[in-house]
Amino acid sequence: MKESSIKAYEKSTKLIRRIARILSLVILGFAGLILLGHLVVPETNAADYPFVENFLPMILGISILGLAIAWRWEGRGGAITVGFFLLHLAVYWAIRGYFFPLRALVFFSPIFITGVLFLVYWWRSRNLRGCPGGGARPASL
Repeated sequence: MKESSIKAYEKSTKLIRRIARILSLVILGFAGLILLGHLVVPETNAADYPFVENFLPMILGISILGLAIAWRWEGRGGAITVGFFLLHLAVYWAIRGYFFPLRALVFFSPIFITGVLFLVYWWRSRNLRGCPGGGARPASL
């Protein structure tokens, strides 16, 4: 296979990682600001919430934590992000009896998309290992 197609494969794989990392920085920064806001001005009646109402934000928080993990381990972090995001949707449906509102799904979809991008990068980078010069010939080429 041509060297140019291998280099294009490597370049597009690195671009996927770069996009995923930029998106994760934005999401982690936004989540950090929300967390900081809750720490500075705590909820006055937060102890009165039933556990099930705190369970949904906790699952979404673990999903966002997966984005931070993906900076070191793209496959694990991406899987945590996507898995816990889908778990969040399933638990929401089980608790409320209806699917997640479309407006909220659009708002939270960058979390899912970023997790998928990390998984795509992880999958593609597995094909690049072991080649002389830092990369391998992709199995599909």
